[in-house]
Amino acid sequence: MTTSITAAVATEFNQPLTMETLNLRKPGPGEIQVRMQAVAICHSDITYLDGGWGGDLPAVYGHEAAGVVEAVGPGVTRVEVGQRAIVTLIKSCGTCPTCHTGRPVYCANWTPAEPVLSRADGTPVLQGLKTGAFAERVVVDQSQAVPIADTLSADIACLLACGVPTGFGAAVNTARVRPGDNVVVIGAGGVGLNAVQGARIAGAARIVAVDLSQEKLNDAKEFGATDGVLASEAKPWRAAQAAMRGQMADHVFVTVGAIPAYQTATRYLAAGGTAYAVGMPHSGQTAEYEPVMLGYTGQALRGSLMGEVVLTRDIPYMIDLYEQGRLKLDELVTGRWKLSQINEAMDDTRAGKARRNVIVF
Repeated sequence: MTTSITAAVATEFNQPLTMETLNLRKPGPGEIQVRMQAVAICHSDITYLDGGWGGDLPAVYGHEAAGVVEAVGPGVTRVEVGQRAIVTLIKSCGTCPTCHTGRPVYCANWTPAEPVLSRADGTPVLQGLKTGAFAERVVVDQSQAVPIADTLSADIACLLACGVPTGFGAAVNTARVRPGDNVVVIGAGGVGLNAVQGARIAGAARIVAVDLSQEKLNDAKEFGATDGVLASEAKPWRAAQAAMRGQMADHVFVTVGAIPAYQTATRYLAAGGTAYAVGMPHSGQTAEYEPVMLGYTGQALRGSLMGEVVLTRDIPYMIDLYEQGRLKLDELVTGRWKLSQINEAMDDTRAGKARRNVIVF
C-alpha cells in the first residue's frame, strides 16, 4: 500500500529541484508517517544538492521538519496518531554502546529501511538524510521524532530539528561551556547564532563572533555575542584577544564549512583550549595545522555532530528555554515559502541572506 505525495526531487547535482508525484510506502515496524507542516532549509541539504558530499540520485532532501503523525507501524511507542512532532535525521537503535552512553547521533547500529519513496514506474528515490522532508509526507523511524505541544507553531518547531541543536548543543553538550569561559564563534549564520545562544545560556564571560559581514556580526550581538570581529582583518584573532581582555579562547566553534575558517581556528585558542568542527566543508577539502603547536600548548580539535543532542532530553529543554524567553527562535526565521517556491528559497539561502528559510505547507 502506498500514498501519492508531491515532493521536490533532485535529479542532477547543481540543478534546480523538480516537482514530482511519488509513491510513499506505509510505515513498517517502528516507523511513523508524518504529514509535513513546515521544513527549514539547511546548508547540509544544499551541500548534497550541489554534489559536495556525493550521494545517489534521484533524491528528496530536507531534514528540519515538523508535522502531524498520521499513521504508525507495529511497535511504535514514542508518538501517537494525531500528535504533532518534530522530525529529525537522527536515527538511532537505542541499544548500542553509543546510544547507551547518551550519544545517539553517533549510532552506527541502525539498519537502512527498505526504500520509502519511489516513482510510478517503481524506480527508488533516495530518502535524503534519512528524512526526505521536502515533500508533503514522510515515513521515518520513530527514533527520529519528538512529540510537541499544539501550541508551538510548526515554522518555529522545525528549527529544533537541526539548526538550533547543532549550534546550541555544540556549546552546551560537546564543549560543556562553563561560566566564565571565553568563546569564539566563527560564522554568524543560522548555526553560529545558536552556538552564541548556547554559550550565553551556559554562562560564558565573553562571546566573540567572527564573520565577513558586519550585518551578521550585528545579528550575533542580538543573540548574545559580547563582541564582533570582521574576519577580513589582517589578524582577527588579535582583535578577538583584545575583546577578551587580553585572553585567548577556551572554546572556538567553526560553524561554517569554509576552509579559511578552519585554517585560522586554532589561532584564537588559549593553551588547553579546543576548536570544534561544527560546519562541514565539502568532501576532500583539507585544512593544515602544525601538530607541534597542538602538542606544546595542549590544544585540541574536536568534531560535533548535530550538537550531540539527545532528542528526548534536549528538545523539551530547548522548548522550555524558548517559552521562558531565553532562547530566540522566532528571530531565526527570515523567510517563509511554499513548496513550489523551494528553488527560490534555496537560492536565497545560498546567497547568505537568510538565517533560516522555512517551507510552510
